[in-house]
Amino acid sequence: MKIKYLLLSVLVLALWSCETDVVNPNESYPDQYYDADSGDADFSSYVAMGESITAGFSDNSLFAAAQMNSYPNILAEYMSLAGGGEFTQPYVDDNVGGINIGGNEFWGPRFFFNGAGPAEVSGSPSTEATSVVPGPYNNMAMPFANAITFVAPGVGSMEGLMAGLANPWYVRAASSNGATMVGDALMQEPTFVTLVPGHDFANYGLFGASGFPFGPLELEGPTGMLAGVVGTIQTLSAAVPNGVITTLPDPTNTATFNTVPYNSIPLTGELAEMLNMALAPPYNLGLLAAQGAGLISADEVALRSLVAISGNNPVLIEDEDLTDLSALGLPSIRLANANDKISLFALPVLGSVPDPTNPLGIWGVTIPAPDLFVLTANEIEEIQTKVSAGNAAIAASVPSGWALFDLAGLYNEIVTTGVSEDEFNMTGDLIFGGFFGMDGYNPTSRGSALIAKKMLEAIDATWGSNLSEAGLDIGDYPTNYPDGI
Repeated sequence: MKIKYLLLSVLVLALWSCETDVVNPNESYPDQYYDADSGDADFSSYVAMGESITAGFSDNSLFAAAQMNSYPNILAEYMSLAGGGEFTQPYVDDNVGGINIGGNEFWGPRFFFNGAGPAEVSGSPSTEATSVVPGPYNNMAMPFANAITFVAPGVGSMEGLMAGLANPWYVRAASSNGATMVGDALMQEPTFVTLVPGHDFANYGLFGASGFPFGPLELEGPTGMLAGVVGTIQTLSAAVPNGVITTLPDPTNTATFNTVPYNSIPLTGELAEMLNMALAPPYNLGLLAAQGAGLISADEVALRSLVAISGNNPVLIEDEDLTDLSALGLPSIRLANANDKISLFALPVLGSVPDPTNPLGIWGVTIPAPDLFVLTANEIEEIQTKVSAGNAAIAASVPSGWALFDLAGLYNEIVTTGVSEDEFNMTGDLIFGGFFGMDGYNPTSRGSALIAKKMLEAIDATWGSNLSEAGLDIGDYPTNYPDGI
């Protein structure tokens, strides 16, 4: 059985027209009467720190065209009109995306829209982490960088890379083997900084709150998120007079977890009847026996009981919060419900048969979708609680002379009501919403332009500059990149 992409239109010719040009943001044409004014800010040496969004990561990978249209690069273009200097970035080697370590693929190619859903572009990554192109660079943001890695030694070292403890994108771009990201940022003597303080929430949420591969989501403690945030802010603000710190988006509220319905498994009446006769009864009877023994409640029996219907069925998932009945030979599985969220990354897996000799071994039907692809209600609550606490701590840590930009609020507005800008309505829908790239979390180039435009407005409001009057039009930036650019 092959599950087709649900909810995604096949009619996409309009999407490709006039939307796939690679824009050079260094080409700007402000109004001829515009007179740039930096206000009380000094943009002569602008440095950006952050994570995937800041690095230009889009469509599930880092590739050159999206880096060119990263929001810091767009900001730097407009800062250059008011005294800003050169802005350098650690460009990868191609538009395939991905990165290799010692010739072996560590992260794969970017996604594109193939007419049915996200798919990998053709070609293989050519960027090699061990081929160092040393910085420092003005864009010191690295994909997947947790807050603590901004200040941690060894994250850019070759020894750390070989031990699986380093960030390969930073290893490739570090100024030296012993450098730190914040140290490389300060080497440039910045006069203005923007900081998106870590990918912690996104790393945990986008991998299904499974702890893979970054471990649990820790706020407190010497290696927790807040230690990294505070350490980075204190180090930067001691040397840089002005800067912008952002809040962090809630990954559970993005297209990654709001595209695939919980009941996205279509079954024929024949297959549903077969499952109900052959597979469900032993498990359901075992649950009743566990209830009779006082091990679980009637409510848990109802939650865990399996039944298939003709039509759309809930995805079968693992749930570690269920009572452990493994001693009875009963796995911790159940059917998803409306309180659960299925990851966009489950699409290639759902409905597939990994073992051709076992046609009833179907992912999401008889084989539970792994924890990596699912957020349960408890996991969603955990993430949202920690996002709220973390953003409150970030807001309380903004130093004197710096400003707070509510990136989390912008994400939430896009998802809940949409944002109208320059004749475009940016929404939280995958593909046609315009803001989210093919991974459902990181922005398209047009989304990055929207972030830049809103940040320019915030900078102007804080320091009296007029950069937002220079004519940034988000329509000059594409929402997608086809295969083969």
